[in-house]
Amino acid sequence: MPKLIPVSLLALGLFMVTFAVNLQAPLYDAYAAQSDVGATAVTVAFAAYVGGLMPTLLLLGGLSDRIGRRVPIALALILGAVATALLVQAPSWTSLVVARFLLGIGTGLATTAGTAYMTEILGSDRAKNAALIVTSATSLGFGGGALATGISLGVQGPTLLPASYIGLFVAAPVLAAIALGLPRIDKPRPVSLLRLPVFPSGTWMFGAAMALAWSTTGMTIAVIPLELAANDLGGWTGLVIFLAIFVGFLCQPIARRMTNDRALALGFVLIPLGFLVLLAGAWLKVLAFVLVGTCITSAASYGFTYLASLAEVSSRAPDDRARATAGLFVYAYFGFSLPVIASGALADMVGLLSAMVAFAAVQIMVTATIVLTWKRGTVPPLAAFDAR
Repeated sequence: MPKLIPVSLLALGLFMVTFAVNLQAPLYDAYAAQSDVGATAVTVAFAAYVGGLMPTLLLLGGLSDRIGRRVPIALALILGAVATALLVQAPSWTSLVVARFLLGIGTGLATTAGTAYMTEILGSDRAKNAALIVTSATSLGFGGGALATGISLGVQGPTLLPASYIGLFVAAPVLAAIALGLPRIDKPRPVSLLRLPVFPSGTWMFGAAMALAWSTTGMTIAVIPLELAANDLGGWTGLVIFLAIFVGFLCQPIARRMTNDRALALGFVLIPLGFLVLLAGAWLKVLAFVLVGTCITSAASYGFTYLASLAEVSSRAPDDRARATAGLFVYAYFGFSLPVIASGALADMVGLLSAMVAFAAVQIMVTATIVLTWKRGTVPPLAAFDAR
């Protein structure tokens, strides 16, 4: 079988896994209204995704090393469909929490297995190309789901069964079957099912950058829609979330031509800059600023930082790519969840805009600290940790 076929099918499977993750984002306010809950509850439901993902990364990051790459990807596709079906059957905040938890498990299974599998198909000498395909497919998926639901709601009107959900129900089982039929290129090893992530030496700054970048994306996906809805701009939520990821996808070919260190440095500049522009748009109620700021943060998060980090850890752990990928996402999803929950709690106390200002201030301080530490060559304790 030519490499193009399994590469394309694997990329499509990874796209659909991540397509399911933010599929329900434009309906957050509707699910919250069903249960009469506030910003804290919405951000907790959003972060429940990490509650499913983190144990999967921490304990099962090397699962595919033992059972093969195909089964985890197929299981992730089925979990995405099941989680979405739960929201259709019982639309509420509680169902959203459970669905996000299941989606987190699926993403953890698929991203670790998929990254390793893509590199094995293309060959270790093309690890950066493999990383580019994986980041492109997952970036399009993360953003495409929200956009698809936003468009569906625009065409159908208010509904809890948008056409985007139906598309997932049709595609996921088909792609799961296809995933199981992909060629077995890897050689499963008799390792323990429970294997901790690996944090390759010298990559701490890439993990820290991912945490910082994805905390900004988390704010854009979970908190900004609440502010848009409060200003009667809720219809733009799908586009905002799509741009929060899609622009990064467009920047990945540029990042591929840069060294990983240069791409990372550019990401450090763009992350706080983008959020400040976005914050100005929310403060002044200027939608154009919100969209521009979202595009800048997207370029940093899903463009330069994501590709550079994934390529770096993959190249530094050639015998443990699945576990090294898990280690990178441990950093990323701590950033994706904890600051967002804290901001949601703060928003309920002092208001959304004040919470966003506080987040921006902390973000700038943390960015400066990481960059200075990196340039001085000071290595945090976790940087040298290799959990085997």
